[in-house]
Amino acid sequence: MIKNYRDLTRKEMEAVDKESTIVMIPLGAIEQHGSQAPLGTDAMIAEAMPGYVKRELEAMDPDFPMLVFPAIPIGLSIEHLSFTGSISFKPDTYYHMLYDIAESIHNHGFKKLVFLICHGGNRPMADILSRQLRHDFGMFVFVLASGAFLDPEVQATISPDNHWDFHGGEMETSMIMAIHPETVKLELSETGYKDGGYKGKKILNFSGDAAISWMGSDLRTKDGKPIGIGGDPRGATAEKGEIIFKRSAEKLAAALIEVRDWDINA
Repeated sequence: MIKNYRDLTRKEMEAVDKESTIVMIPLGAIEQHGSQAPLGTDAMIAEAMPGYVKRELEAMDPDFPMLVFPAIPIGLSIEHLSFTGSISFKPDTYYHMLYDIAESIHNHGFKKLVFLICHGGNRPMADILSRQLRHDFGMFVFVLASGAFLDPEVQATISPDNHWDFHGGEMETSMIMAIHPETVKLELSETGYKDGGYKGKKILNFSGDAAISWMGSDLRTKDGKPIGIGGDPRGATAEKGEIIFKRSAEKLAAALIEVRDWDINA
């Protein structure tokens, strides 16, 4: 059964089958998401996504063996620190914090750990850690992205007149409207465009084969004001957010079934 890690007593934890049970750690962030969405967008998604995943998994396997660790609300958000309210660990602080949590989990006998990435900026550290933890402890550490943003069904939620959807845009705003609509101020929305050194470049991008690390200030309004988001979030709706959560949960559930079936002795 899927349970919250923190809800178990010590005696209950002692009885958990450590070899088969997955510990999933959602990794969020506190950082700017434009004028319309809350600083806690990624942290809220990290708190909500496991519930959607649980519903999908329990329909497939009522006895799915997983413990959900409390979502970690702070991550690597260096690219957003020029905007008021954004919080970030330094890379070495974040590395050691996650390493220590994983080491404690390993010391209790768990073999499978999942980092659920709910802020893209956390992915590089999770990738590094997954290899180091496997080397140091023989743990099998899986890294799963929480948002199926490239899925055709999810892409179809983007408004036809929205030229681009990136950080803090229509899709993420829709997700927050689905779970915490009271925190969204859609009437304050502004559209963000690639600017700065990226403007006019055909090869260099935010990521991929030829990239330079981006900063939130590279995303600006038409008049050049740093806004820190990509695209126009005004088309966001709670209904679109539910589609994104559900489709993302479906894909995560399919991946977690394979994590469940991963042979640690192979």
